[in-house]
Amino acid sequence: MNTHAPLTDTSALAAHRKRVRADAMFLHQTAREEIQDRLELVNRTFTQAAVVTGFPEMWRNLILGAQIVSDAETLDLQPGTQDLVIHAMGLHWSNDPVGQLIQCQRALKPDGLFLGVCFGGQTLHELRACLAEAEVTQTGGLSPRIAPMGEVRDLGALLQRAGFALPVADVLTQRVEYKSPLHLMHDLRAMGETNALTGRLRKPTRKAVMMDAVARYQSAFGTDTGRIRTTFDLVFLAGWAPDPSQPKALRPGSAQQRLADALNVAERPLPD
Repeated sequence: MNTHAPLTDTSALAAHRKRVRADAMFLHQTAREEIQDRLELVNRTFTQAAVVTGFPEMWRNLILGAQIVSDAETLDLQPGTQDLVIHAMGLHWSNDPVGQLIQCQRALKPDGLFLGVCFGGQTLHELRACLAEAEVTQTGGLSPRIAPMGEVRDLGALLQRAGFALPVADVLTQRVEYKSPLHLMHDLRAMGETNALTGRLRKPTRKAVMMDAVARYQSAFGTDTGRIRTTFDLVFLAGWAPDPSQPKALRPGSAQQRLADALNVAERPLPD
């Protein structure tokens, strides 16, 4: 039987995460603050929370007494034991994102809440384009360098596939300026977000490729002040473990009042 190699090399990812620096984790801080804001909008006290993350030091104190769970392929969560599960900044590296979401859903009690945040959308699209163009020009080939990022609509659909009720997905775009593309790459290393793809190039990138990519980046995405801009999309996911008490959509045709009456407007038939 043929089996496909996993997208992410989990050993490389773990090694990269060991290099993180606290002063480079500003995007995690933004994600934390957004998650906290969303929790404050929920009129509920959570007493059995779990946070799934590969960055325990960054997320440990998000909720007092929360269980910290590694974002390994098999999550250390027991079915029906949590009233809140948060998946923090690791779903974009998962080899089985639907499986991760299903495990989170199964760990929730009925009407328990799931919140997730990960990179997605147009994250690093500038760097991706410049590296690809430079590598093709200089070597005639192309190697995987940046993990594919799910669009907000696709990630929202994964919530439905995982069995969540009332799924919601939205995106927060962060546009950041750096002194140069090399400073951006150094920051990605300090975030633990450098290339951990299984199909990545296993030898140092040619200097000509890097210099070409830097020049393309500066030309296409430079600012008036001589810096460069880059995009990070934080995709936020929310869903509930199904419960009979939750609101449900009405059956088609069951309305008791015409929309035209509710809006106090004349109803006009569609032209033939």
